[in-house]
Amino acid sequence: MPDKELGIYIHIPFCAGKCAYCDFYSLAGHDALMPGYQRALLQHIREAGPQLDSYLIDTVYFGGGTPSYYGADRLIALFDALKRYGHVLIEAEVTAEVNPDSITLGDLTRMKRAGFNRLSIGAQCADDGILKSLGRLHDFAQVETAVANARTAGFDNVSLDLIYGLPSQDRDGWANTLARALALKPEHLSCYGLKVEEGTPLYPFKDSPFLPDDDDQADMYLYTVETLERYGYKQYEISNFSLRGYTSRHNLKYWQGQEYFGFGAAAHSYVAGQRYSYAPDIAAYTENILHGGNVVEQSETLSEFEQASEYLMLGLRTVHGISEAEYLAIYPSDFTRIKEKLRSFIPHGWAMETGDRWHLTPTGFLVSNTLIGDVLDVQASTRTHAPWRRVEDTQQIEIDAFRNRMENSGLFHGI
Repeated sequence: MPDKELGIYIHIPFCAGKCAYCDFYSLAGHDALMPGYQRALLQHIREAGPQLDSYLIDTVYFGGGTPSYYGADRLIALFDALKRYGHVLIEAEVTAEVNPDSITLGDLTRMKRAGFNRLSIGAQCADDGILKSLGRLHDFAQVETAVANARTAGFDNVSLDLIYGLPSQDRDGWANTLARALALKPEHLSCYGLKVEEGTPLYPFKDSPFLPDDDDQADMYLYTVETLERYGYKQYEISNFSLRGYTSRHNLKYWQGQEYFGFGAAAHSYVAGQRYSYAPDIAAYTENILHGGNVVEQSETLSEFEQASEYLMLGLRTVHGISEAEYLAIYPSDFTRIKEKLRSFIPHGWAMETGDRWHLTPTGFLVSNTLIGDVLDVQASTRTHAPWRRVEDTQQIEIDAFRNRMENSGLFHGI
């Protein structure tokens, strides 16, 4: 049997309606494409069997879009195919994103029996008026029903997705959302600050008083960290909090540079030092898979330097942080200037050194884009082609391109 572990991500890019803030690849009103897309996914999984055979699959994540809108029966069929063509561990974490308006007790019961054991429920907010203004198709009473149904179906690992900094939301409104979410006793909470992206319906309001400003969002974020800590939810990543033993094992793969394999339009993979992605186009993905076309849109083999850059960028998103020893194991070089930069953050309360590890504080997480960018800039200035040999050309353009690729990859919320 293989001894390497692999995460599987399956992208379901279908929704009942497009939310005002969403810039992930998903389509509403294209249900007619679902049967062909399902055939393509099943064929892709079957064809990937020889590659999957080298791994033990320990996490599976169905994301979107809205997987629950795609249908429980289709999700179960995809998971069954994974079990048929790959080595899915009995104790694997198997997550499905679901929306309260498109999941029933019957769906959840069938999914639990098929081996799904974790749910990520898109709650977003407890204010029904704000939910409606965002284009959400549920109210908070449906969130409560979805959680109750999940418990009845036997799910003991439930996460709620929440967003702060929403239109017309103030700190009291966010505090109410957090309190009502906590009353449902989820094992995990993901709390994302709203990012207004170009091309979304919210973008014209980007700098208007209609939206909370950066200071208001920062206040909501620090309130979140303090409140969840009091209720026993440990922060382990910028936007993620869990009770003991309930961190998202799949998402940790992204943040810890572990291997994962994606299926579906717009899905990303990272296997054997190579990163690649499929075009964000349902029709093209379906056509190319079913008729032997090239489905890969972008691919690159990461150098040791680029792997070390990812280690810094992703590790500093987590409370676990980074260490000099781990960095040098990836890319033997001089860590001194990186350490000096991290130490310069301490007087501002942005970072901490605990034993041999460095991590950002909640205040540091608020400005993490800038801080991580500064660390990557320092890394670029000390780049080596061989251990301990300085290169005069820092290739800053290459570092900037890397940062842009990661931020636009679609793998992470709230970067």
